[in-house]
Amino acid sequence: MQKHYDMAVIGAGIAGASVAARLADAGKKVVLLEMETQPGYHTTGRSAAVYAPSYGPAPIRALTRASENFFVSPPHGFADCGLFSPRLIMMIARTEQQHSLRQLCDEASVAGSISVIDESELRKTNPLVRAGYAAAAMLDRAGQDIDVSALHQGFLGMFKAASGELLTNAAVTALRRSSDHWVLESKAGQVHAQIVVNASGAWADLIGTMAGAESIGLVPKRRTAALIKTPEQFDATHYPITIDIDEQFYLKPDAGRLLISPADETPVNPCDAQPEELDIAVCVDRIEAAFDLQIQSIESKWAGLRSFVTDKSPVAGFSAQVEGFYWLAGQGGYGIQTSPALSDLAAAQILGRQAPSYILDQGFRPADLAPERQMP
Repeated sequence: MQKHYDMAVIGAGIAGASVAARLADAGKKVVLLEMETQPGYHTTGRSAAVYAPSYGPAPIRALTRASENFFVSPPHGFADCGLFSPRLIMMIARTEQQHSLRQLCDEASVAGSISVIDESELRKTNPLVRAGYAAAAMLDRAGQDIDVSALHQGFLGMFKAASGELLTNAAVTALRRSSDHWVLESKAGQVHAQIVVNASGAWADLIGTMAGAESIGLVPKRRTAALIKTPEQFDATHYPITIDIDEQFYLKPDAGRLLISPADETPVNPCDAQPEELDIAVCVDRIEAAFDLQIQSIESKWAGLRSFVTDKSPVAGFSAQVEGFYWLAGQGGYGIQTSPALSDLAAAQILGRQAPSYILDQGFRPADLAPERQMP
């Protein structure tokens, strides 16, 4: 039985759910196709997201700043709880890393919430940092923990309220252009749509190949994380997320535990990522070197995929090679914190509207995300 839509969005993680919600809310007939039994199974469901306006390439920082108002004041009924809770962000630097510290501070200064603190102050901010390890740190007071589940479910609820249709177990197996529309073959049946939005995360280049679109050079990278106990003598509830200035590790309080990661970026094929024992061992070694911790056991561990193109900024725009095919991919580790603004931008472009002024006011240029920038 054929089903016809204005737009078919492939992938129901945060990227797909948010843009599908925006399009459906604009009155379009939208279907959201998810290959798993539930949305957000892969990257979105494994994210320990922090709102960090000082983090990432310039386009990411602009989109993050532009997303703040949505997080602070989401639409009425969007979520049953607040999407934000305060979380300091501290980027620590050893003596030999001072150049990296200065460079990051220069780049992030536009956020207006940045300060540099010395070893004494950084150890007061996070008493777990080992004495003599770090010489200084960048402290970002604008950081927030993001309730990822509430955000994701909020967009899915918004999509449903606007009469959007979600199909699970609907992996796309073929795409072809027929006259003035797309025909999508999926495990849930055949779908017809005027426009296809490729928000399929680590699988985005594979979907692009099916459609005959250009390659954007997307590389999925495995990121490992684990939970450990907090030492009994410490109440780490309000400690900052503490990150190596060159992103070699991070430590974040998480529901009475400590979430740790070696901040690994191992290129892999799209898959259901699982943690490797070597990465866990590297993580323990780096964390014990930087913090006054002796890790006796790992309570839980997991891995997820963060997908990047060369410049580590997302790809958002229509294909220059095939008609009616829109790329929304390559969010890397920034997809949660940028989703309100990026989905609004993407929906505007898909609907043929001007980019929202509140995004442009942050110094953002849509051309910086255009798919053709990745072409040779």
